[in-house]
Amino acid sequence: MRKSLALILLVALAGCGQGDDHAWLGYAEGDTAFVAAPQAGWVSNLKVERGAEVKTGELLFSLDDTNQTAARDQAKAQIAQAEGQMGQARSSLELARKELARQQGLLRAGATSKQALDQAQSAYQTANALVTQINATKQQAEATLTGAAYQLSERDVVSRTSGRVQDIFFRPGEYAPAMTPVVSILPPGNVYVRFFVPETEFAKIKLGQKVSIHCDGCAKDIIATISFIAAQEEFTPPVIFSVGVREKLVFKIEARLPGGLPLHPGQPVDVRPL
Repeated sequence: MRKSLALILLVALAGCGQGDDHAWLGYAEGDTAFVAAPQAGWVSNLKVERGAEVKTGELLFSLDDTNQTAARDQAKAQIAQAEGQMGQARSSLELARKELARQQGLLRAGATSKQALDQAQSAYQTANALVTQINATKQQAEATLTGAAYQLSERDVVSRTSGRVQDIFFRPGEYAPAMTPVVSILPPGNVYVRFFVPETEFAKIKLGQKVSIHCDGCAKDIIATISFIAAQEEFTPPVIFSVGVREKLVFKIEARLPGGLPLHPGQPVDVRPL
């Protein structure tokens, strides 16, 4: 999509090559953020549309959460059941403890039998084991609830960046596979300029160098910093330069500005070194 957009909009640059021979021609570009859900599911709610401005933390879309809600509710029910059983089990344990202590005292006084003491000891151990089991069941249910709540929260996908919505790939009623983009966003800070420098002028370019960017309709030129230089040269994109220089080799260069450039992807620009 990005390549086709760039190719279409580069046509507008063809006429620019006839003007200023000292300018390097290029266009604005943007690194789009593709937002996907970590889980698969049916899209049940879409909160944004193409062109909308979104902020970090804003809800973008939701997936059907029927199964996740059921898992959460089941875990809550298991916890409530364990808590109800725990009260009775602890009461039984306390009674068994008292009976065991009583039998131990009676045995020392010679007023009971060893068999009665063994029965009291067994009853205490059984009651204690039941409390331990119920407590383990509750802890497991609590862990299940934590996982279920997290899975449920993942059904609502929020934006982790601010920017303008570029495209919608799935709409309500459609099934979105896990890790497949549903919405694409272009953060302003991801807009940069890509331009092409002829091989004969490549020696003028270095990383970190400042360049001046001019575009039609811009109030003033923009100063940016070269952030990328292609390792290999390539043939001039045929729609940029005139027929006379079309076969020359160029290097692809990118320039950025902290916070992004106030340009629109595909917008033609002239770039000059400073």
